[in-house]
Amino acid sequence: MDLAGMERSSLVKYLVRQLEHFFPDGQHDLSFRIEKDLDQALARLEVCIDAVKIWRKGEFDYLHSSQYTIFLYFLSNTIWRSRQDKRLCTKLFYLNKALNGIDCFYEIEMPDIFFIGHSVGIVLAKADYANYLVLYQNSTVGKNHGIAPKLEEGVIMYPNTAIIGDCHVKARSVIAQGVSVINKDTMPNSYVFQSNSGALEFKPCSKNILGDIFRHV
Repeated sequence: MDLAGMERSSLVKYLVRQLEHFFPDGQHDLSFRIEKDLDQALARLEVCIDAVKIWRKGEFDYLHSSQYTIFLYFLSNTIWRSRQDKRLCTKLFYLNKALNGIDCFYEIEMPDIFFIGHSVGIVLAKADYANYLVLYQNSTVGKNHGIAPKLEEGVIMYPNTAIIGDCHVKARSVIAQGVSVINKDTMPNSYVFQSNSGALEFKPCSKNILGDIFRHV
């Protein structure tokens, strides 16, 4: 993958400088620990970037905030899967939180393909996620009494939305701005609104919104 404006070695140095700035604990082996899993993380990132229409295929721009947000998640998760380097994964998690305002823990298994419009205020719990997930600012996926939601393929969460608890969010559910889905299921291929009483209302989707965001959907 092409690293826009930067070599692979420079990306490692850039990331290490950020980590050392935010976490000046004197650890000097960060480059070595990042290098071990960087290529696998970049390969996962490339699959995700290549699926998004507005992003150039095969190119990662470290100054594109949404792409960098996803990169930091993939790197932390890849390192965790590979060798459970908890201290480094925690630093990467906090770095993502500090830079991009997102709370996406490294143990969470995000799908291979997802899109972040604006990362600020996004909070993601350990839930069941699927490909073609779309997240905008201040969207929340959370547990209720230890029960996490299940999201099928192609769920779109517009700004200020929440999916909490024992929910089965069906494929191509579009959660309208400001709507909270709490311990309820949705209808597939539908817009999800909320009445004044708080009850969920569903309207069939007449447009392929995912097709505006992703290739081959």
